[in-house]
Amino acid sequence: MEATPALLERLQVAGLSDVVAIEPVAGGFAATSGLVHCGDGTSVFVKSFGEPPSDGAFAAEAEGLTVLCEAGGVTTPEIILVDRDLLVLSVLQPQPGTESFWERLAHVLAHLHTSTRYPRFGWHRDNWLGRRRQINTWEDDGFEFFAQNRLLRWLDERRVQEALDAADRMALERLCERLPELLPIKPACLTHGDLWAMNVMATADGRPALIDPAVSYTWAEVDLAHLWTTAPPPEAHVFFTLYAELTGLDRGWRERMPILQLRQHLAVIAQFEPDWGAVDIVRATLAPFRRRL
Repeated sequence: MEATPALLERLQVAGLSDVVAIEPVAGGFAATSGLVHCGDGTSVFVKSFGEPPSDGAFAAEAEGLTVLCEAGGVTTPEIILVDRDLLVLSVLQPQPGTESFWERLAHVLAHLHTSTRYPRFGWHRDNWLGRRRQINTWEDDGFEFFAQNRLLRWLDERRVQEALDAADRMALERLCERLPELLPIKPACLTHGDLWAMNVMATADGRPALIDPAVSYTWAEVDLAHLWTTAPPPEAHVFFTLYAELTGLDRGWRERMPILQLRQHLAVIAQFEPDWGAVDIVRATLAPFRRRL
């Protein structure tokens, strides 16, 4: 949809009529976003889908922002309005290019992951990863949860079926069977769920703030893998060292990142064209699990 007219129309329907200008915001891939400047001199951030994936998509996102803040102590934007077609939030700032910012984020994420441990994996409702449903059916076993709801779940998506052949699918199924050998037993905790580098923002006074969650109780390293593999800036290297120290990560955590990030690559394949190399990355990760004749 054409960003400015569509956003303006939906803002007016929602009762936000004091709009002076809408400045399109780049960076998001699933929704149309804009910075809305109001007649009273204030500004808000607004996002909308051309066609919502579900009536509850924005409600689920707002719930995620709230629970990250209230249960996990994470700074998130203020929720100003949420309905079927719009999510209106307070304005955040781009992340500063400093190591100290990423050190602060390491403390924030370590606190989230170590203070919200939970006896089961999942969430009380499904939510959305981009424009696709994130399945959050409760499981007692983390390996089963990750296999069924984070990996195999994507095999029925049309774009994934077209991109991966039978050998790819069989290799993914073998990887899922071997997850208990490949990954250590870890507890579930509250996770952001879509924590790539672009979803890390800052408050006006420079504190880390997170946006666009797809929360669930699962392994903390799912968040870590998404940050690790999405080209964080050079100054972010201190984050990984400090986070590992604060959470007691073993030395082998880096080797686990490609397996954990498979779920995000599969989600990208399912939703976007081009897929930014996701098919090639998936195949490379699955290569050791292909059966040799």
